[in-house]
Amino acid sequence: MCLLAFNWNNHPKYKLILVANRDEFFERPSQSLHQWESGIYAGKDLRAGGTWLGMHPSGRFAALTNYRDLKNPRKYEKSRGDLVKNFLEGKLDPEAYLKDIAAEMDQYEGFNLLVGDERSLYYLSNKSGTGVQKLEPGLYGLSNAVLETPWGKLTKAKNNLSVHIQKDVYEPISLMKGQQSKDTEDPELLPDTGATPEQEILLSAQFINVGNYYGTVNGTVLLWDHSGKVEMVERVFDQVKGIHQDTKLDFEIRSKVEQNAG
Repeated sequence: MCLLAFNWNNHPKYKLILVANRDEFFERPSQSLHQWESGIYAGKDLRAGGTWLGMHPSGRFAALTNYRDLKNPRKYEKSRGDLVKNFLEGKLDPEAYLKDIAAEMDQYEGFNLLVGDERSLYYLSNKSGTGVQKLEPGLYGLSNAVLETPWGKLTKAKNNLSVHIQKDVYEPISLMKGQQSKDTEDPELLPDTGATPEQEILLSAQFINVGNYYGTVNGTVLLWDHSGKVEMVERVFDQVKGIHQDTKLDFEIRSKVEQNAG
C-alpha cells in the first residue's frame, strides 16, 4: 500500500476503520482480494508471493507501505510482502513479531509495517529509527514516509476519514472515493525522495498515474467492528482501459475458544 488512513480502537462500533490506496507498476501481476488456502483474506502479489494488506479470521491484521527513497537504490533478497504474509499466517503476538523483524530489518527495502490483533496494534519502520511502537487509540495516516509525516495527500486522507466518522457514514465506496483525489501539490511543498521534479508532482496526488505505467492500482476499505464482524471491499483499477472491478468479503473473527478448539 502507499496511502493509509485508519482509526484504531477509537470508535463505539468499529475496532478498526481503514481506507487504503495501493500504487504499483501496472505490469506487475497480482490477484485481487480473496481467501487464501492458509485462511487469510488478502490480495496477492503474483511475482513475489506476498501481500500488502490482509486479515486472518483469528483476528490478526497487517498492512505495509513502501518507504520511498529513490536516492539510494539497492537490491534486497527479502520481499517486503512477506512481512505481512508471515505475520498473518504465524502465531507470534504483534510485539514479539516486530521485535524479531527489527533484528533483521536492514535486509529489506524501506518499509512501514502495521501488525495487530484484537488487543493491540504496533508499528515498525526500518527508516524511522524509533524501533517498535505500540499505537494508542486514535486516527492515523501513513504514506511513503514514516508514520504521520504530514504530506498533503495524507492530511487529506485523514480528513476524509474524520469527516465520514463525524457524519456517521461508513459506506465503503464513499470512504474509498474520498481518498482518490487527483489534485497535486505545489512543487515547493513536495519532499525530495529521489524522483524527478515532474514525478514528485504526479506522486503527490492521492490517485496516481505516472506515464501510464505506474500508479494507483487498487483501493481497499476494511471495517472491523467490536463484535468481530469484518467487511473488506477492494476496487481494482485498470487505468489503461479505464475500468474497475469490485470485490467484497465478509467474515467473522473466531473467538479464542474456537481457535483453541481448532
